[in-house]
Amino acid sequence: MKRKHVVMVGHGMVGHKFVETLQRNDSQGLWSVTVLCEEPLRAYDRVALSSYVGAWDPAALALAGNDYASDEAVTVRTGVRAAEIDRARRVVRTADGEEIGYDALVLATGSSPFVPPLPGHELGHVYRTVADLDAIRAAAEAAGPGAVGVVVGGGLLGLEAANALMLLGLKAHVVEHNPRLLPMQVDEGGGALLKKLVTDLGLTVHTGVGTTELSALEKGVRVELSDGTTLDAALLVFSAGIRPRDELARAAGLPLGERGGVLTDLSCRTEDPDVWAIGECAAVDGRCYGLVAPGYTTAEIVADRLLGGEAVFPGADLSTKLKLMGVDVASFGDAQGQTPGALSVVLSDAAKGTYAKLVVTDDAKTLLGGILVGDASAYPTLRPLVGRALPGDPAALISPAGEKLGAGALPDDAEVCSCNAVTKGDICAAIAAGACDLAAIKGCTGAGTTCGGCLPTVKDILEQSGVVMSKALCEHFPQSRVELFDIVQATETRTFSALITKYGKGSGCEICKPAVASILASTGSAHILEPDQAALQDSNDRFLANIQKNGTYSVVPRMPGGECTPEQLIVIGEVARDFGLYTKVTGGQRIDLFGARVEQLPLIWRRLVDAGMESGQAYGKSLRTVKSCVGSTWCRYGVQDSVGMAVRLETRYRGLRSPHKIKFGVSGCARECAEARGKDVGVIATEQGWNLYVGGNGGQTPAHATLLAGGLDDATLVSYIDRYLMLYVRTADRLQRTSRWVQGRGLEDLQQVVCEDSLGIGAELEAAMDAHVAGYRDEWAGVLEDPAKLARFISFVNAPEEADPTVAFDDSGLRKVPVLLGMPAPRKSSQSQ
Repeated sequence: MKRKHVVMVGHGMVGHKFVETLQRNDSQGLWSVTVLCEEPLRAYDRVALSSYVGAWDPAALALAGNDYASDEAVTVRTGVRAAEIDRARRVVRTADGEEIGYDALVLATGSSPFVPPLPGHELGHVYRTVADLDAIRAAAEAAGPGAVGVVVGGGLLGLEAANALMLLGLKAHVVEHNPRLLPMQVDEGGGALLKKLVTDLGLTVHTGVGTTELSALEKGVRVELSDGTTLDAALLVFSAGIRPRDELARAAGLPLGERGGVLTDLSCRTEDPDVWAIGECAAVDGRCYGLVAPGYTTAEIVADRLLGGEAVFPGADLSTKLKLMGVDVASFGDAQGQTPGALSVVLSDAAKGTYAKLVVTDDAKTLLGGILVGDASAYPTLRPLVGRALPGDPAALISPAGEKLGAGALPDDAEVCSCNAVTKGDICAAIAAGACDLAAIKGCTGAGTTCGGCLPTVKDILEQSGVVMSKALCEHFPQSRVELFDIVQATETRTFSALITKYGKGSGCEICKPAVASILASTGSAHILEPDQAALQDSNDRFLANIQKNGTYSVVPRMPGGECTPEQLIVIGEVARDFGLYTKVTGGQRIDLFGARVEQLPLIWRRLVDAGMESGQAYGKSLRTVKSCVGSTWCRYGVQDSVGMAVRLETRYRGLRSPHKIKFGVSGCARECAEARGKDVGVIATEQGWNLYVGGNGGQTPAHATLLAGGLDDATLVSYIDRYLMLYVRTADRLQRTSRWVQGRGLEDLQQVVCEDSLGIGAELEAAMDAHVAGYRDEWAGVLEDPAKLARFISFVNAPEEADPTVAFDDSGLRKVPVLLGMPAPRKSSQSQ
């Protein structure tokens, strides 16, 4: 039987969903598909578009299976624009004149950014595609760090665009004509808090004003606002809404919605029985939807109809949950309280940066909707309850001290994944059929495969079902982190590629690559930026510095025990002044230097290294600091030399890569001025010797350290810490803090293994630590000595391709100044004369 032919115009997320659904359900081979994709890229995750900033890797956004390699009936043609529809002949004509016949035509053309018709609007950029972000990046690099960028529009994409500008090093302004940000998602109270939170992060917000005039500057654009404010910007981005791309349908004479979009009935069929419309370009029963969840529904409906089904559009869930500039925002149901008689229960805590509102019926028994700002952890369980009876007092459900809902409170027909319309019952059925981990549930139900916001609830359902969760590190390695550590150690495997080839599958991901990088660093002494390890690292480790919200980096030199010589303090001050860095004394008794650009990092490191300092590894999952009081050397209450012990411990354990960051504290007496019992390893001096505490740290579940052993001499203390740390490195899960690890093993077990050597591995653990100490090298110095590594520290594409690690003298003739990457030498210090 000859297949019928469907032509789809557009290959975004919704278009991909249509092809996937048709592929999966067309068991009789009724249809072949030709996809005309205007962009050069196949379907990619536009919801995660902002993650492209910094990575600049389009492949990371690609939707799984977008090449349909296993289906010969699907042809995707990228870079091909559909120019005309001849409905009478049932032909689509491309921009280059080719004609492609169809039995069914599916329009999935999406939408385009709305650009206000202001004089000078051509001076701005838009934020919609990978190509748009590439153009924004080029303009930001040309402007340079610190330049002003303006975003017109304070909606979802507007704030994402502003965040992108900040990550590119620009000072971002957002202009929103409504009185609050995210006017469609939050109310006045939520908008006020959101404005405060993003302002605290460095964004300048202009609400209740419009853009009145644009004019070109020699380098950039002048933006004049309705309140009289003038902004001279290097870069302007429009993100003032979207408009359905209905030009093909319009030219073909198909009816359009009142506000645009291809008009369809509830089956997503247009006036022409052979033409369908899905996603943002479709005006279903007269209304366009700009979210992915209703778009997916339209795709599934058309696939069903082409296969003889009778699916119709059931309505749309317009709930949204997102993280904007690190701020959680969620809205669901009747968030604005427009239902007659609706009541609002509001809990606003500006000090903690949270706002929660539930909209309920007049008897306060049925949930109608809600808004969450600052903390959206309750969203996965509250959203499915919209339209249902509340399981408790509404105020208690949003109170930090109140009742917390779990997946057990949800009925089976509650929709857990709104993106893919997956109910709790669907997930329970998949578990009953043998899906026993997140990957299996995602594969057979589709839950969590789009935005991922439902995954905590899916995991909760899994755990409540009694399924033993897989300890696989990720989908590429069936082994746990502990098992992979043992494999690496036993086989002496030294590269990720060798490990995944023999013991895993695929090419790896953002979970397994950093985890394996940490294991390789824990079991060897190679520099983490060696070619076979550099690509595995997290963003901070790639540049040996902490990236900040504006795209610059902070530099933290190590100060063992908090000690620092006067000469070193002077150098730190000179570096901060010469490079214009903000300085902050940290809680761990270190000095943090903020605001360095990538190409400045080696220049800064050179001056610090020359002064006898090294990397404090504030960027790594490793030992961060050993905090100490002044101890018996200076304090009249001190009974032991806490500074000396802190220096000894920090010098011994510096550079130790571990499942999570580690902090120490050493107090010279029971007055506990170093706050040792709040640290992963705490040491407190007594008249009888050192008391050793373990497993204290902050995070989401702060924990006090517990006493492991008391009255220890120096040598025993160090041997116990050696054993404790190496046991943690070997047996903790990925990103597991010591507090959770200690709780999981139990204090008695740790005492037996560490203090009594019940497993007979004490000497082995101490030897492993000795090997680490012997192999330690400062990571900053390792970069400065290697031109290949130095070449990584280039911010802009037009920077020199090769780093020049040579050193010149400044005009004082006294101080060495590195000449690197074409950067001018830091200005001369009067104190060096």
